[in-house]
Amino acid sequence: MLQLVADHPGTRQAGLSVLAGGLETHVADSIRSIGRDAWNACFPDQVEDYDCLLAIEEAGIAGFEWRYVTVTENGRICAAMPAFLCRYALDTTMDEGMPRRLVRRIRKAFPRFFSLRLACLGSPCTETGAVGFHPEVPATRRAALFSELLTAFERHAEAESCTLVGLKDIDEPTAIKLAAPLEKHGYAAVGGLPTAWLDIDFDSIDSYLARLSPGTRKDMRRKLKSAQLVRVEIRSDIGDWLPRIMALYHDTRNRSELQFEELTPGYFAGLLERMPGRSFCMLYFVGDRLLAANLVVHNGHTFVDKFFCMDGEAGRPYNLYFLSWFTNLAYCLDHGMNRYLSGQAHYENKVRLGSKLTPNLMFFRHRNPLVQMLLRRVSGFFSVDEASS
Repeated sequence: MLQLVADHPGTRQAGLSVLAGGLETHVADSIRSIGRDAWNACFPDQVEDYDCLLAIEEAGIAGFEWRYVTVTENGRICAAMPAFLCRYALDTTMDEGMPRRLVRRIRKAFPRFFSLRLACLGSPCTETGAVGFHPEVPATRRAALFSELLTAFERHAEAESCTLVGLKDIDEPTAIKLAAPLEKHGYAAVGGLPTAWLDIDFDSIDSYLARLSPGTRKDMRRKLKSAQLVRVEIRSDIGDWLPRIMALYHDTRNRSELQFEELTPGYFAGLLERMPGRSFCMLYFVGDRLLAANLVVHNGHTFVDKFFCMDGEAGRPYNLYFLSWFTNLAYCLDHGMNRYLSGQAHYENKVRLGSKLTPNLMFFRHRNPLVQMLLRRVSGFFSVDEASS
């Protein structure tokens, strides 16, 4: 546990703040200190649960320190949220253009220009910044508990010399419910990348195709002809293929304009090890050559496409992105999944293929009120343009 200043004299403990009404807040540096059952109780049916977060924690992702914030009442955790600390370049989400090019030029001479120490609720490696509440916590109390959680994290951020506090990828329905405490704490909102999802409310691939536009349906049938040239293997142990998968990952990552965290071999192997029966890799071979890999996790109901990586030059002629889409849908149908989360970016294809988009928001607050006022004025530059993603 990490040291926090208690709210009242005489109540200071390692990582503990005792609040009025018998509530306690903690900030931990490992999810192990909280425990699987206590954590998962606040996140029922969450795919990216304790085991997923532990795999992320142990993956050795450079530049990130992991935190876990909890509110406890009468010995039971009633609210929780993962978090992280890092150095954050404010132009990370800026569109390509003159402002971003100018910032890059200045940073060559001053590496820390436009770069702040950030404490952020959420995770750089999960689909959204989920806020967890124990099921027995009434909806009417959740905003107040979240406010206490936020206060505890802000104090921790100050103790860690983080000048910027944020919340990453809060889905719009959750943001609406928590609007009052976020406003009270002085946070400003910036648009983030939405999450794409598709309900599996059809009984076959043919019935799914029938829902698409005639042009899209014809195009997909043409693209899927390449399936006869491709061998697909489902692996829960990627063993000797891990170096090749990492090469595919870096090839894919280098083609992306928006880059934040850099995943490691420990991330790919760790998710498979920590989530047995709920994670696997789809491997796409042409002959003996591995051209694409798709890391997925699920909870038996929701199927999450964590990362699709492909040899950009050799894989494209085989339409592997689209082949992976239909392979995933077939898996969902065969195993009774009812929702397919395909994540962020590449929205044009996902919407064309029937996906819906849930908006996500990022929130930020600088400790200096004048800097916060300035950031509010220029925040439009940092809002992600989903159309270009």
